[in-house]
Amino acid sequence: MRRPLGALAGLVSLAAVCTPLSPAQAATAAETAAAAPAAPAALAAACRVSVAKPRLSTALKIQSFAVRRGCFRPALMRIRILRAVPGPDRVVKSGAGRKGRITLAIPCRRGTYYAVATDYRGNSVKSKPVKLSCAPGRGTTTPAPTPSPSTPPPASGTAGTAEENEVVRLTNAERAKGGCRSLAHDPRLRAAAAGHSTDMARNGFFDHDSQDGRGFLDRIRAAGFTGGSSWAENIAAGQPTPASVVRAWMNSPGHRTNIMNCRFNLIGVGAVKDARGRIYWTQDFAAR
Repeated sequence: MRRPLGALAGLVSLAAVCTPLSPAQAATAAETAAAAPAAPAALAAACRVSVAKPRLSTALKIQSFAVRRGCFRPALMRIRILRAVPGPDRVVKSGAGRKGRITLAIPCRRGTYYAVATDYRGNSVKSKPVKLSCAPGRGTTTPAPTPSPSTPPPASGTAGTAEENEVVRLTNAERAKGGCRSLAHDPRLRAAAAGHSTDMARNGFFDHDSQDGRGFLDRIRAAGFTGGSSWAENIAAGQPTPASVVRAWMNSPGHRTNIMNCRFNLIGVGAVKDARGRIYWTQDFAAR
């Protein structure tokens, strides 16, 4: 998903996306829309449906989701998870809705699966097939036990680059104003955040969901972070400095809520430039 310069998105269990415009930008946008209304054909051409290949969640469920993006009008969308078997492939679960995103989950059963998404406006897409196993460690991640409360978090605040560590410092300065303790820069959360920023920068998208269907908690677990009781993620793109991105997050209610959540005691920050020099920022938070 692409966003204009200065885009933001924050996620706890739901995404909060905020892309504020300056008065001058808002006026220019209004004038442009009045002078040259978008053609219905062009809007229809921008509408597309995407579907994630089925994967195993940490709860050992087979999951897939479908999304309609860039669509001018709402439409009923259906997603089906199919299992490849001798003869006609079997639909194991189907769901439909008009909200623009549908997620399906089914109990794990070893086999080869793929997903198909269709809306009634003629957009249809099929994921690549994937062979899944329900055995722990084969195609899935098994959650590790939560460490005891006596396990101390990493004390180091220098897990990342100078820019990333400055984001941590500025974030902690804002938290101190609200009476929250400082966040330690955890190397595993930093790896997850930097990996997502790199993915967005290289592949030109802006979303909490990776293009392979993983969410932020999947990426955190894949980076080796175990245990924990709550997590959140903020992303942004286009802010040129640590100070500007922290300021943008603090000026957005959803992102500010993540930063000022006093339950969190760990953070990971990733800052990566794309080929044009635009910086993609990711903050991953955890309580442990």
